[in-house]
Amino acid sequence: MDPDLTVRVRPVPACAAPATARRGDRATGRRRPAGVAALLGLLLVTGCAADPAPPPAGAPAPAGTASAAVRGLDVVFLTMMVAHTERTLEIVRLVRDRLTDGELRTLVAAIETTESDELATMRGWLRAADPAATAGRHDHAGHADAADLDKLRSATGADVDRVLREVLSAHQQAAADLARAHRATAVAPEVADLARRVEQSRTAQVELMARRPAADR
Repeated sequence: MDPDLTVRVRPVPACAAPATARRGDRATGRRRPAGVAALLGLLLVTGCAADPAPPPAGAPAPAGTASAAVRGLDVVFLTMMVAHTERTLEIVRLVRDRLTDGELRTLVAAIETTESDELATMRGWLRAADPAATAGRHDHAGHADAADLDKLRSATGADVDRVLREVLSAHQQAAADLARAHRATAVAPEVADLARRVEQSRTAQVELMARRPAADR
């Protein structure tokens, strides 16, 4: 285990969606995609069951156990984000050579570079937490599912830009929602910081893609 990832596990909060996430949904009126809702439910339920109560302050860790930071909720979140990021890279690689809007081409290139690095980091943390564990794909129902990928493959001309904005916006909003939900329950500081950066960057990307392309102004 990387010593930088070793911290004392904090108590897991009560089993409920973070208040900020609930307020945000009501304020925006946005309906969370079904797949995202299911993932958030899994994140919360798993956290309620996965971690035992922490030992009293100053008490030694039980024999044979480690105060490893990447466990419980962190592992669930990272597993979800690995699968989500794999799908993001699949999306951008489907269209990167067919986009007509320069701003979108720049965005897609930045996403591919940044999220490739994040993916390598998250996989490393998961291997350190449990060498036998493998991150599987999560349910993409409601965002970037097989039908969305088919639409991207079949799109031509200016439709490529339009379909990408539609598919990638929903997909990256799902990532921002997951990251926001995890920030309140993260254990490892590194994972908490990753969640913060994911929420901020994906939200900014969604806002950028919501702008009308120059050709439509």
